[in-house]
Amino acid sequence: MTRNAVHPRPEHARHSGRSGNVASPLDGTERSSPESTASEARYRGLLEAAPDAMVVVDADGAIVLLNVQAERQFGYRRDELVGQQVRTIIPVGFAERLIADGTRSAAEALAQHIGTGIELTALRKDGTEFPIEIMLSPLESADGILVTAAIRDISMRREAERHLAQTVEELRRSNEELEQFAYVASHDLQEPLRMVSSYTQLLAKRYQGRLGADADEFIAFAVDGANRMQRLIQDLLRYSRVGTTGTEPVLVDSGLALGEAMTNLAGAIEDSGATITWAGLPEVMADHRQLVQLFQNLVGNAIKYHREPSPCVSVAATRQDDEVWAFTVTDNGLGIDPAYFERIFGMFQRLHGREAYSGTGIGLAICRKIVERHGGVITVSSELGVGSTFCFTLRAVLVAAESQP
Repeated sequence: MTRNAVHPRPEHARHSGRSGNVASPLDGTERSSPESTASEARYRGLLEAAPDAMVVVDADGAIVLLNVQAERQFGYRRDELVGQQVRTIIPVGFAERLIADGTRSAAEALAQHIGTGIELTALRKDGTEFPIEIMLSPLESADGILVTAAIRDISMRREAERHLAQTVEELRRSNEELEQFAYVASHDLQEPLRMVSSYTQLLAKRYQGRLGADADEFIAFAVDGANRMQRLIQDLLRYSRVGTTGTEPVLVDSGLALGEAMTNLAGAIEDSGATITWAGLPEVMADHRQLVQLFQNLVGNAIKYHREPSPCVSVAATRQDDEVWAFTVTDNGLGIDPAYFERIFGMFQRLHGREAYSGTGIGLAICRKIVERHGGVITVSSELGVGSTFCFTLRAVLVAAESQP
């Protein structure tokens, strides 16, 4: 790439090379007082001490002062830039922000950009381009408003952003592929597994007690293994479908969703003698089917991991703020050791053996995925031997929506 030509320095550009002892652009041709000289010296000292490149530009877009960091960053000597147009080092976008366009003054143009970072492309002496961020501040002088520009090379930041975006895209694609794989694998496994399960159950029914105790035990193991595999595949399918088959959140009565979950759990509630209480649950923005699944998993767990006497489960909701409802599902069950509060939301995580409690260890992972898909969070608090409280958040219906007929 061919860099911009450096034009001859105007007659009025006053400088003395790399030392930085430029005749004052801040107070006119003559220094008016020792105080102004000292103030200018302090300003120059601050300019040189700045970690970023600093360039001072007049209202016509000419460079009147710069620091050593600017020399290093752009590859020019100081005397090559003083008096030149700022377009020499920032070809596009910067000067237009400073020069009056006939309808506004330079001060008015500058005021639109004070305190905001401007991202542009800069040009080095060797013709290479690099991304920069500029922060502008005004500087009053006897010749009018000057502009101090703090210029930062953001090449590393841009590279980090590019790498992060690439990583996020790779993770998104990987997650989609994993979900698709889980769905396809689980779906394709169901048919042969149904056949295995059917024939092992047929063996158990037809030959129970006729082939000896060992054979009965082996057949029982095969039946149990096939049944557990079926439940695992079904749970994997539910997990993989949370993000792929869910509908857009709409206005949902969470009380009705809980009632539907109770209907699905009717057998477990009756067998355990569980008492489920709730009242005044709100309308929220949610996927109805997934909200039913969420309540069903949490209440079902509370019933499953109970202790004597019968399980008691209460569901409540409180308004956290204008945008969020916090739901709690509280039980009087076994409780959970605090060391496992985070672990229990992972895939295939079980705190109890299969001999004591059935399940695949995916239920709470499905709960977290549902809540996170809705933009909420799910947590647990518990005390061993006393019970547990699962808390999750969902978006509230906006007030404007609530007021509509």
